[in-house]
Amino acid sequence: MIVDKPLGFSSHDVVGMVRRLAATKKVGHAGTLDPQASGVLVIGIGKATKLLTYLVGKDKSYRATIRLGQSTETDDAAGELLQTWDARHLSSIEIDQALATFKGEIMQVPTKVSAIKIDGKRAYQMARDGEEVKLAARPVTISQIRRVSSLRRQSGPNNETLWDFDVVVDCSSGTYIRAIARDLGEALGMGGHLVALRRTRVGSYDLSQAQTVLQLGSQIALDNEAEQPQGLSVIDLATVCQQNFPVRIVTPLEAKALSYGQFLPAHETGEIYAELTADHTVVALTKNQGKKARPVYVLAPA
Repeated sequence: MIVDKPLGFSSHDVVGMVRRLAATKKVGHAGTLDPQASGVLVIGIGKATKLLTYLVGKDKSYRATIRLGQSTETDDAAGELLQTWDARHLSSIEIDQALATFKGEIMQVPTKVSAIKIDGKRAYQMARDGEEVKLAARPVTISQIRRVSSLRRQSGPNNETLWDFDVVVDCSSGTYIRAIARDLGEALGMGGHLVALRRTRVGSYDLSQAQTVLQLGSQIALDNEAEQPQGLSVIDLATVCQQNFPVRIVTPLEAKALSYGQFLPAHETGEIYAELTADHTVVALTKNQGKKARPVYVLAPA
């Protein structure tokens, strides 16, 4: 299920609504969105929860509002204000040139309020407890980053000029948009932070396919009044696999082998493949291991 998570809701809140609708606790999501962020949240139900492992790593797209001239404790608008600069001297050309340096494969230090674990403890929990958080830079890939609005003047506490503007970003999984805002400010000699964030795409799923929380709430009300559940607007497992992985058609004998967890000949590439029968029934996901393709998730076990 694809949901458009609204502001103020946690990802766990949405999972709770879907659990109630689906009448099962076996519900998860592919990639947390903070309550201060909105947009595409991929939900897995039942067997599909295992598929989430392979969807989390898909590329993502965002639309974000960045503010130049202020730094915050959390690199976003929810954090305590640390320092203010006057940004009136910055032109849109200078900002665009600085943005362009983030395109490609870069090394990024995650925000210290991330969910990354350090010695078994989440970074954000360490930050809340007042502990020093040191995170190593990691490679991320930004295939697109560009400004899509004019500069909007905001006023700082002492009438400093701050600049707000919107950007669109296409990036690899694990990229922190808050860190881009922070690092953009540093590249321009001042602070920067994220004002608003909306995720517009996860892999092959975008906002055009997403249901709203209001629609989910209406469905809960209908189900409470109906003798039979009204059903969910969901994407079936076979379709999900075909939308997100390269496909190989297998013979009945190969399908039987996969159902027992046996290996098949290797693929031409190192990607995870969806193995389908001629009638488009998905049997398993496989990945190369040496000269063989090993099942990593059997959807039609013997």
